Amino acid sequence: MSTKRTPLVVALLLILAAGICYSQSTQLNIPRDSQHAAVTQRVGITDITVNYHRPLVKGRTIWGKVVPYGQVWRAGANENTTITFTDAVSIDGKPLDKGTYGLHMIPNENEWTVIFSKVNTAWGSFSYKEGEDALRVNVKPQTAEMQEALAYTIEPTENSAVVAMRWEKISVPFKVSVDVNPIVEASLRAQMRGLPQYTWDGWDDAANYLLAHKVYLDEALDYSNRSIGSEPRYENYNTKSQILEAMGKKDEAKVAHDKAIEIATPIQLHQYAFALKGQKKDAEAYAVWKKNFQQHPDLWFTHSGMARVYSSQGDFDNAVKEMKLAEAGAPEQNKVFIEAAIKRLEAKDDINK
Repeated sequence: MSTKRTPLVVALLLILAAGICYSQSTQLNIPRDSQHAAVTQRVGITDITVNYHRPLVKGRTIWGKVVPYGQVWRAGANENTTITFTDAVSIDGKPLDKGTYGLHMIPNENEWTVIFSKVNTAWGSFSYKEGEDALRVNVKPQTAEMQEALAYTIEPTENSAVVAMRWEKISVPFKVSVDVNPIVEASLRAQMRGLPQYTWDGWDDAANYLLAHKVYLDEALDYSNRSIGSEPRYENYNTKSQILEAMGKKDEAKVAHDKAIEIATPIQLHQYAFALKGQKKDAEAYAVWKKNFQQHPDLWFTHSGMARVYSSQGDFDNAVKEMKLAEAGAPEQNKVFIEAAIKRLEAKDDINK
């Protein structure tokens, strides 16, 4: 009688050797001992996703027993644990292209090897081949609180995230870094070939992102000009002014700023005065509120602005008068704040402080 083992027998023996109950069906949708889970975290506009299954400790000795030291382990249970990056990243300083990778680990008492395999559709690590590695990094395991079910966590910062495998009393972390600004800049160029190119605010949003991060300012200026070409507005002229200021072009920045103020609506001027106040430019803020009131005395919020001007001068009687006129015309949701301001003014308390 032949003793040759069929592929099915070999598979069953491998499952038994791994300590997994082979009564679990690989064909039917029924509960599994190690349930499926996934975790996703965005860094910038790059998504990091770990897809895995969660074996339980069940009172067993995990490290060195259930999971032997020095051997490639599936870093989970059942099918390949996988990790996906929607953009190129670096792992503990080593570059890795975007894509989905089979995630394997080699545990040892003092150092682990984390493996990113180009093959992500295998069952466990049984068919793993080192020649298919995309990357390997060595990391230090850390002592952690008891974790009954294996879990992956992803803790982000602005430009990176720490991915950690946690099971039993061990945590195995590795750092994923993302070059956010170049990725976003390339994405913006692609997005601005689509529907957003037909609106002023699409170009303005793109310009403001680059301005906020002080990167690609020439491109930001181009986006701002395209926004103005679509529809000249206070917002995009103000954006252009700030970009030119950041580029050191102060005279051109003033021209754009003056144009923004020229076409601003009364409410935009009111909000601009608050922005000046926040920048400690008090005299400029009061001048804007005063001019806005003179040009638009029929609007409730210009009375509010003028009340602030009077309050700054210590003229609380006129400040109360203007704030009560503001209250009479204000929307209901604004009145609670105006009432509070009136009480302060009646107590001769400067509302600008």
